[in-house]
Amino acid sequence: MSRILLLEDHERLARLICQGLEPAGIVVDVFSRIDHAQLALQQISYQALVIDRGVPDGDGLSLLRHLRAADNAIPCLVLTARNALNDRVEGLDAGADDYLAKPFAMEEMVARVRALLRRPSIEVRALDPDCGDIILRPGESLISCGNKSETLAQAEMQILLVLVRKYGEVVRHSALEAAGWGFSDIVTPNALDVALHRIRRKLKNIGSQLKIVNIRGIGYALQDSEPVE
Repeated sequence: MSRILLLEDHERLARLICQGLEPAGIVVDVFSRIDHAQLALQQISYQALVIDRGVPDGDGLSLLRHLRAADNAIPCLVLTARNALNDRVEGLDAGADDYLAKPFAMEEMVARVRALLRRPSIEVRALDPDCGDIILRPGESLISCGNKSETLAQAEMQILLVLVRKYGEVVRHSALEAAGWGFSDIVTPNALDVALHRIRRKLKNIGSQLKIVNIRGIGYALQDSEPVE
């Protein structure tokens, strides 16, 4: 199952896109504003973006330019009602991987998004982030310590990626839920507790010295045995 971010302020079109992509195993988190999408991107590792140019708080290309300036190579499809050559060129120059003018056939939208998801994401593959004695391999759904490895479910990987990036810092409960299941899924009250329990068990199984610490009333932190002050 893949998860993408859709920046689209037209509610009916966004709903149709979600319905069109769901049978292809693609979950969509929908945002109608650039600032909300930026916040989500800080919390979740999406596999691709679909961006509408005309949204209430500006041109969707500004979000794409910001990501590319930060060396974020996440695949991106730009939607627009504009079909002039200079508009297509502007989108591609901003760093778009593909361009689809409205109106479009939903079959074509699904095909374009699936093609984007098949492209290697330079950002994800280059990262394989390490922290302490562990290495995360998102492309293989693996966590490794020395010569031992465990497979992580998608939600577990996304949660651990956030904790690794914020190593030593407290990450709020809501941010970890968003990382694991996005903003469109209904999360059961104990889903995060279950996922963290499984991650802790897998850390122990591979012999890692890292721990996920519960900072009561605030959130969780990944750290060595020393407590967070």
